[in-house]
Amino acid sequence: MSALSIWLLFIAIGLGTFTLRFLFIYLFGKIEMPKWLSRALRFVPAAALAALILPALTHPAGQLDISLNNFRLLAGLGGAVVAWRTRNVFLTILVGMAILWTLETMFGI
Repeated sequence: MSALSIWLLFIAIGLGTFTLRFLFIYLFGKIEMPKWLSRALRFVPAAALAALILPALTHPAGQLDISLNNFRLLAGLGGAVVAWRTRNVFLTILVGMAILWTLETMFGI
């Protein structure tokens, strides 16, 4: 592909993305959102976060690994327990990182 084709592709994708987002915001600013849709949209951030994090915890080397040798999964589970009990994001990250560092330091290769 030539440089001009690549730049035109970038511009077209950017305009398409902007148009879709603008229309969504514009339309929901003009019409009242149904209550069922409003309730459903509250779960989108949690679902997106789970879709990003779960594969990183369960497939650290590109293959499913649900064992005690998967330190990322153990640290993620420890962080999840802290998040559930405290609802403190900073403490959750801190504990998850501490568990991962400790496991990799003590038992890692």
